[in-house]
Amino acid sequence: MKILVTGGAGFIGSAVVRHAICDGHEVVNLDALTYAACLENVAGVANAPGYHFVQADIRDRAALDTVFDTYNPDAVMHLAAESHVDRSIDGPGDFIETNITGTFNMLEAARKYWLAQDRPEGFRFHHISTDEVYGSLGATGQFTEDTAYDPRSPYSASKAASDHLVRAWAETYGLPVVLTNCSNNYGPYHFPEKLIPVIIINALAGKPLPIYGDGSNIRDWLYVEDHADALLLVLQQGQLGRSYNIGGENERSNLELVQTLCDILDRLQPRPDGKAYGDQISFVADRPGHDARYAIDPSRMRDELGWRPSVTVEEGLEKTVRWYLDNQDWWQALQNRQGVGQRLGVKT
Repeated sequence: MKILVTGGAGFIGSAVVRHAICDGHEVVNLDALTYAACLENVAGVANAPGYHFVQADIRDRAALDTVFDTYNPDAVMHLAAESHVDRSIDGPGDFIETNITGTFNMLEAARKYWLAQDRPEGFRFHHISTDEVYGSLGATGQFTEDTAYDPRSPYSASKAASDHLVRAWAETYGLPVVLTNCSNNYGPYHFPEKLIPVIIINALAGKPLPIYGDGSNIRDWLYVEDHADALLLVLQQGQLGRSYNIGGENERSNLELVQTLCDILDRLQPRPDGKAYGDQISFVADRPGHDARYAIDPSRMRDELGWRPSVTVEEGLEKTVRWYLDNQDWWQALQNRQGVGQRLGVKT
């Protein structure tokens, strides 16, 4: 297939691009190269004969029409989005413009192209979203594809709106779509303002390891390479009009996750003073509206498509720590970008 991937220089998008090229697909990587994007993420496939890069913004409808007309993709994987909850609290406007208006532009450009191509049977528009659209769980239960939407942050509200747009374009115009909602991703090339990279980088620098509130918030952790594999499977085999929840089956509290990272670092790169990295843990003021727990029921992925995650959280965290230890040039180059290393999301 020739796949148009939006946001392909970002964290999850770049994993999709790398997997797709390795699987023999042709890829058109469309990315605006905003603060969280990095072309080093796809450097390993940049010279592949089936790889094309276009710097364009999904807020620019004319640019999107040009990309569709130039490359004639067989499918779209729409990942481009503003994704950091803390940034959405401080500046929700960018999230509305990119995640909602940008998705509208993508849908309209795809629909125009699909109609001009006489509605090719194999065309797919795959919208990639988050489990945060479902809101917050208590101590029990899991999100299913039928869970009512209840977003609590500007980020999750903007993603919920984009999900609704995609479903509306399928129902109203017949656009062939599939949707996925994933749990928290982690792994190589994770931008260094998210929890796991922050903990690794701060630990190595001897800085405090900030944990919001009391660390009891629970997330289901999904290794990014597993996620990319699942996304390509849904694109090719998912039922049209259907949504699929992709989870890692790895629930951990934030405190448990940080303690595991500290244990791995103690073993792989001990502190010069011989003390434990856990001594650097620091509890900080909680994020406004911080959801208590996310957990995904992945049975539809398992039963319909035969997919399950291949990496446990312990295995994935060790892989991730090793990657950050081996690739300090990558994350050090990103640390001077706007807002990176600062506490965001405390304005109310």
